[in-house]
Amino acid sequence: QVQLVESGGGLVQAGGSLRLSCQASGSFSSINAMGWYRQAPGKQRELVADATTAGRTNYADSVQGRFAISRDNAKNTVSLQMSSLKPEDAGVYYCYANAAYYDRFGIVRGPSDYWGQGTQVTVSS
Repeated sequence: QVQLVESGGGLVQAGGSLRLSCQASGSFSSINAMGWYRQAPGKQRELVADATTAGRTNYADSVQGRFAISRDNAKNTVSLQMSSLKPEDAGVYYCYANAAYYDRFGIVRGPSDYWGQGTQVTVSS
């Protein structure tokens, strides 16, 4: 249906920057929202930022002004530029997409939510 592959995580010092990217592929007919969630150890997964096909963006208060999400609808990609990183930004970052897909008969189904495998972001203080 929809596969999401993330890249770009890693280790960075506090105050540094990282860029995450996510590529969607599969038999989808349309992708609505795409974005990023994160999960720190012992905490629930939380929304970091997302973007609609129309370009409307939404950010968690904790990252507003430091992170920027961008989406390329033609390439089915979404990226997250993270700046001024803090130790509390650390966690596993998951790419997310809400998409409709074609079933084996060519009928559009959904939309449903899809998740990538996650990429680790570590911020040292």
